[in-house]
Amino acid sequence: MRLHKEGYKIVAIAIIIWLFINYLVGLTEETVFRVFILLSTLPLLILSIRFFRYPHRKISESAKAVLSPADGTIVAIEETTETEYFNDRRLQVSVFMSVYNVHINWNPVHGEVTYFKHHSGHFMAAYLPKSSTLNERATTVIKMADGTEVLVRQIAGAVAKRIITYSKVGKAVTQKDELGFIRFGSRVDIYLPVGTKVNVELCQEVTGSQTILAEL
Repeated sequence: MRLHKEGYKIVAIAIIIWLFINYLVGLTEETVFRVFILLSTLPLLILSIRFFRYPHRKISESAKAVLSPADGTIVAIEETTETEYFNDRRLQVSVFMSVYNVHINWNPVHGEVTYFKHHSGHFMAAYLPKSSTLNERATTVIKMADGTEVLVRQIAGAVAKRIITYSKVGKAVTQKDELGFIRFGSRVDIYLPVGTKVNVELCQEVTGSQTILAEL
């Protein structure tokens, strides 16, 4: 299993702390206590390592397909008004990521980044509708070759405290490129033109860079 670069430092610190705690406990020579601490701290270490896993995935690129930007569950498919960039009606598709999902984000379409902005905000539960506009978030707009623009919004959750985005205005991106990474539970919204054909349903489990959310 590969480890994502965003986890190198955190996992290294977690391992050092785990080793130090178990070393100190080992000095007590209390066998039952040592076993208890070992068994209670090991799952936490494994969880931290697993959170930053980087799965091997074969990504099939498509000029017309909108690939899921993240692993998770579809929590919203609705027509809404996007007020940050488009200022008009758009089709919103949202993917909620639990702490058990892979937290890498991928670009859903090919194109050029035409807009990027990071917003400070709250850390309410990411599955709530208001999290799209009130939570810590980062907005990226990708303009496709045919002129269609797709907005991707990374949203922090109640536990997520850092959104990492690799987007830069003017940068050409593909569906094989990473959009960024969100730490510890969050959500990603995609805003598409109204009338876009959606291929997923509410509560459906999707896989980042693999599941086709919609077709333009």
